[in-house]
Amino acid sequence: MVKLTPELINQSMQYINPCRERELDLRGYKIPQIENLGATLDQFDTIDLSDNDLRKLDNLPHLPRLKCLLLNNNRILRIAEGLEEAVPNLNSIILTGNNLQELSDLEPLTAFTKLETICLLINPVSTKTNYREYMAFKFPHLRLLDFRKIRQKDRRAAQEFFRSKQGKDMLKEVAKKSKLSAAAALAAEANGKVASDGGHFANPEDMQRIREAIKRASSLAEVERLSQILQSGQLPEKFLHELGQNGSTHNGTAAVAMEY
Repeated sequence: MVKLTPELINQSMQYINPCRERELDLRGYKIPQIENLGATLDQFDTIDLSDNDLRKLDNLPHLPRLKCLLLNNNRILRIAEGLEEAVPNLNSIILTGNNLQELSDLEPLTAFTKLETICLLINPVSTKTNYREYMAFKFPHLRLLDFRKIRQKDRRAAQEFFRSKQGKDMLKEVAKKSKLSAAAALAAEANGKVASDGGHFANPEDMQRIREAIKRASSLAEVERLSQILQSGQLPEKFLHELGQNGSTHNGTAAVAMEY
């Protein structure tokens, strides 16, 4: 796991991408949080933070030049409010392979007035009922959702749906969840907070220990179970107990993980 330092930013690959835009490549460092992007001096149209270990999208400095954020294959479960002030010209955000759960989790994105492309493939939210209708309704300038065009007929159908009682009830439910989601996400991010099963939410050190346990796992089933824990970011109580007994992860840790 690597901190996103000014030195890392300056040493990372910078190039003109196929869209003839200046891009900064920060892929694959397992960066746990966004920081120090002010060191870019707003020189980039695209920043690629894919294949890292981000759990929230926040802490962006004022980058008016930035138009595209690539955030594939992180563990993002929260998007902070107010980011539209930091990156007012963002028109594309790719969030494939993250952990956004509810339609209410996407509410902060609705403040971006120039957003035309969003990808949420391989996020739980993309399987929600009426997901595409909701996105077409809430994002009036959206042209591509999950790399499929939003057509005028899709937008008309969405408007018609949300004029119905079912649609209005759905909007009310999403708004209610939106009010609660920020507080819930903050609790999930705090180290040592209690999770629903009596364990706690993993900090960066915990995540590294789980990765080490995966490397030493003796069966595919152990690897799958530990990978699920890693993806969820929640350490079950039995898993914590084993860590406490051993002081560090050993092969026995995977065996304990198999019990739940």
